[in-house]
Amino acid sequence: MAATTTARATTAGAFRTTRRRRATRSLVVTCSLAVAVSALFVLTMMVGSFQLSAGEVIASVLHLREDPSVDFVVRGLRLPTAASALAVGLALGAAGTIFQQLLRNPLASPDFVGINSGAGLAAITGIVLLQVSGLAVSALALGGAVAAALLMYVLAWRDGVAGYRFILIGIGATLFFDGLIGYMLTRAQLSDARQAMHWLTGSVGQADAGELRLLLGALVLLLPTAVLLQRQLRALELGDDTARALGIRTELGRAGLLATAVVLTALAVAVAGPIVFVALVAGPIANRLLGPATGGIIPAALVGAALLLTADLIAVHLLPTALPTGVVTGAVGAPYLLWLLATTNRQGAGG
Repeated sequence: MAATTTARATTAGAFRTTRRRRATRSLVVTCSLAVAVSALFVLTMMVGSFQLSAGEVIASVLHLREDPSVDFVVRGLRLPTAASALAVGLALGAAGTIFQQLLRNPLASPDFVGINSGAGLAAITGIVLLQVSGLAVSALALGGAVAAALLMYVLAWRDGVAGYRFILIGIGATLFFDGLIGYMLTRAQLSDARQAMHWLTGSVGQADAGELRLLLGALVLLLPTAVLLQRQLRALELGDDTARALGIRTELGRAGLLATAVVLTALAVAVAGPIVFVALVAGPIANRLLGPATGGIIPAALVGAALLLTADLIAVHLLPTALPTGVVTGAVGAPYLLWLLATTNRQGAGG
């Protein structure tokens, strides 16, 4: 009896120690990522044809010092783009890891399950057929992403939504939407086609203040919501039967998580266009950093922000010709996707 009690105490002590180490590592990684994102956010506003110091940028952003020339460059020109990259990266990083954990597949990214393509089809319809631009295109993209997500959820429903079925339907929907986009581009005037292709490539510098404020407001509401739903997410990762045994209302929890991820993705696409691969790679990179504490939504969101700020820095300042941000994320993300497909196939995972 005494030996059994001692063994239980030892096991409980080891469990508490492991849990404490995971929490410590998660906190250290999250804080380190927050510092890195903050540094990149400031660095993005320092470089350009008019060089600024970090102190000048911080003083201007926080309204600590009045300097008309510096304020014009920082607040008028560079802050909207940097804030857009930060917000879009946070949204895509969080949405991507929610999709991947919920559907239990590293390939389950909004890029590949029809959300981005639905937004793209609606936006291109507005540009080519309705001759609209600006905020109207973003509103159409937002509506298209939500409509595509609802359509796939209904089509995937069969006494519940299975991740594998949702992904297959999403891939089919992506191909269908992309086909329609291609058809409309062939029928468009040259100027409309050029505008449409620029939007489809994705760039963080094309949003206006209203769209950006909407995304920032959504982040303030939806990121804490996603963190609150993380317990349901971890339970659903173990399978529906296990989640029900743990007292989780599986379909309600899945619908809430999907809605959160879809709205984040839709708003990000409305602000910057369908920037590819950020949602796909942010979660896996965060998991590598977190180690045993894998699955954090906030670390994945911060990785997404760091990736997009870095990609924008490279696209605008380090290449011989300034390019849309989506070109850089695509160039980096495509080799990662090939590696992911190869390793997933060898491991027999991936749905």
